[in-house]
Amino acid sequence: MAENNNTNNIYNYDNIKYRIEFIQKFYYAKYLMEDIRITFKKNVSINLDNLSLEGKDGEITSIPRWLAKILEANGNVEIQDIDVLVYISRSLNRERISKPHDLSGIDIDFYIRVNDYIKRLKESEKESILVSLNSFITSRIEKIVKLAAASSLTTDLERKLSAEEIELYNFIHNSSYSFKQLAMNKLG
Repeated sequence: MAENNNTNNIYNYDNIKYRIEFIQKFYYAKYLMEDIRITFKKNVSINLDNLSLEGKDGEITSIPRWLAKILEANGNVEIQDIDVLVYISRSLNRERISKPHDLSGIDIDFYIRVNDYIKRLKESEKESILVSLNSFITSRIEKIVKLAAASSLTTDLERKLSAEEIELYNFIHNSSYSFKQLAMNKLG
């Protein structure tokens, strides 16, 4: 019996891991398709298939993030994504000052945005934000575990969670429910 439960636990873990990875890929693709402001660092003229882009040195425009990343990697543009640090800081502060039993709201793709921002930082700039994020995530996990063990996910609470956190919440809720059922059957 113990081996069967262990196999189920491995299956459940692999399943939740797969689901979260799929969700992250989905939201990352959606994120890459959003328009972002860029500044041309030199004159650019692109005409490939149905894609055409022209810009002069110093011009500012908006283009899809995926294209901006390619052009930035080649030194053609500078991405104007300075508001991301403010966005992250506000989210971290809202969570820090929230009540011990209440989750502050974050966007469904919060971790996608944060990870993309961190990847673009220099190593020396990463440490302080990673420390803050670790504290943020730990606080949210503690709250999610308490809430998920007590009740199923409500619409109001779902609006406050990222896509990954929704999966975690449901996994914990279902596991807690199963545990309660098993424990009560053993006692009864």
